[in-house]
Amino acid sequence: MPNTRGATSNGPSALPEALRARLACAEDGVWVTTADGRIVFWNRAAETILGYRAREVCGRPCGEILTAFDERGRPICGPGCDASAGVLKGMGPAFGIPTHTKDGRDVWLDVMTFTTNGNEFPPFIIHVFHDATRTKHLLRDLREHIDRPSEDAGRLTPRELEVLRLVAEGLGTAATAARLRVSRATVRNHVQNIFGKLGVHTRLEAVAHARRHRLL
Repeated sequence: MPNTRGATSNGPSALPEALRARLACAEDGVWVTTADGRIVFWNRAAETILGYRAREVCGRPCGEILTAFDERGRPICGPGCDASAGVLKGMGPAFGIPTHTKDGRDVWLDVMTFTTNGNEFPPFIIHVFHDATRTKHLLRDLREHIDRPSEDAGRLTPRELEVLRLVAEGLGTAATAARLRVSRATVRNHVQNIFGKLGVHTRLEAVAHARRHRLL
């Protein structure tokens, strides 16, 4: 028999039994609100993710549990929030919420919202969510790594970077010397310094390394 815990209201705003039973079995977290933002359902997965028991949240405004802004800075589930208005204004069907668990741990929820048709019962806003905190942190770390300037760029002098750019254009020693108005010996010295700092042995390797590490 499915676990149908979560709904506490048996009045006109009660979630229909068949829908409640289906949502109770969901592996993702689910909370359901009435049009005015009052929670009427909270499944076991939601308890696991956020730490609140169904009896602690049902009947309360969602803003008391999930006060936050979405990833675009739009207020959701906060004081004065009207859940149905939020969905109708395009807040759904998918968005992210930086929020916190009952014990104060910060989490990031990826949420999808659905609105019932309300033909046979009052409209409800169904929120299906999962904990995307680890994925969010991984993406943040990857962006920081990708955007971080290469240490090689800091080791090369401005003149060495200039020589490296000309080498990447295909200029030889003589042409580079003429472009920079320096001697060929000076260019060769710069090239050897570049090789040493980048840990390469040829001009081709130097250019490949520079492009791979976004020095050019």
